[in-house]
Amino acid sequence: MTIQMGFQAEDFNIKTWRAVAAEFIATGLFVFFGVGTVIAMQASRADAGSAIIAIAVGHGVAYAVLVAAIAKISGGHINPAVTFAAAITGKMKVSTAMLYVGGQIAAAILGALLIKGVIAGPVEGALGTHALSVFEPGVGQGILDNQIGDGAGAGLLVEAVLTFALVFVIFATAIDSRGLRQLAPIAIGLTVMVDHFVGIPLTGASMNPARSFGPAVVANIWTDHWIYWLGPLIGAGTAAVIYEFVFLHREDDDISTEEAA
Repeated sequence: MTIQMGFQAEDFNIKTWRAVAAEFIATGLFVFFGVGTVIAMQASRADAGSAIIAIAVGHGVAYAVLVAAIAKISGGHINPAVTFAAAITGKMKVSTAMLYVGGQIAAAILGALLIKGVIAGPVEGALGTHALSVFEPGVGQGILDNQIGDGAGAGLLVEAVLTFALVFVIFATAIDSRGLRQLAPIAIGLTVMVDHFVGIPLTGASMNPARSFGPAVVANIWTDHWIYWLGPLIGAGTAAVIYEFVFLHREDDDISTEEAA
């Protein structure tokens, strides 16, 4: 594994900028659809179970469709945590990764602004921002505030685990040449959906710093926001490194290759 820096003039070519543009468009649409689904469920006053299902399906399907749309152009990251994982394992150059993340963040803000512009103010609520849900007896599922770090550590762990699952699936299906690449968008979208089923009642299920950052900027709500950067980055980095060294580079594969020769 070699980290590629890529800060030469030739690294900023038309192909790179085309990929950044694809990430910008897809991330903006993802935030628009994701936040829009959350607001729609809140405005309709759907029961908690129905809202969780709708939000999970909305995010999962949107992610799958958008990954499929831009996979051949940019790799279909739509998430700074995924880009971080690709950069630290040498799957893309650091310079390109920085452009991806810049485009993803800018697009997330634009996506949140667009949904705010078309939703009536009285129903926009917190604009789909993420924050920890603290458990209240008789109310429903949540994080106990007497757990790791008064609940913040537990929330950090939840986001790390959810993102670990997402990035592990991405490496297994989209990056590993032995994976079922044709099914990668479906597998990735289903992972996002399942993660939401678990994470919505706990942290809101971000797994994506851009998805959290855009609405936070537009709504100016920063409660627990650091968790939605640090958690996904830890989870993504851990999954990427484990998959890189345990599954992509395996001694038994090298032995089999030598025997075949």
